[in-house]
Amino acid sequence: MAPTDLLRKQVKKYIDKADDKTVQMVFAMLEAEQQYDFWDELPETIKERIDEAIKQADSGQLIPHEEVMKKYKKWLTK
Repeated sequence: MAPTDLLRKQVKKYIDKADDKTVQMVFAMLEAEQQYDFWDELPETIKERIDEAIKQADSGQLIPHEEVMKKYKKWLTK
């Protein structure tokens, strides 16, 4: 029997005997592990573009926020 299979059996025994609070804590921990990560659903082209943008930002190839706001100010006012 694989070590993981043995652990599963032991965990099941503990869960069967655990109080409500412990079961809820274990459930919350397992549920958190299964949370949806939108990154996994993104197309590869989008992931590549994001990675490239991060590299550009890390290397200082940025336009300061103030410059962008000044350039597009006319679209931000009503």
